[in-house]
Amino acid sequence: MRSLILLATLISVFGISAGRAQETIDIAKITCDQFLSGQLYDAQTFAIWLGGYYHGTRHDTVVDVSAYKKHALDVMDYCIEHKDTTLMEAVQNALGVKK
Repeated sequence: MRSLILLATLISVFGISAGRAQETIDIAKITCDQFLSGQLYDAQTFAIWLGGYYHGTRHDTVVDVSAYKKHALDVMDYCIEHKDTTLMEAVQNALGVKK
């Protein structure tokens, strides 16, 4: 009986740890198609991350929320027409953002 409990405990511990594997995503490889369809993650989460990334590259801590919404729509419109483009390129092309 004791060995059965030990076996069940070991199986549950290893099963839980395998299910909690860390997931990483290379943002530079995400295509517009993947972004729009939400294949990898929530599009809004990526949009927020990208906004922070580009503001950080310019050392800009001020975010204009109304401009941010317009920029997000501009990138989405660009992506609709250029689905094979990477998301990073779409941001650069749609908004004229420099790396």
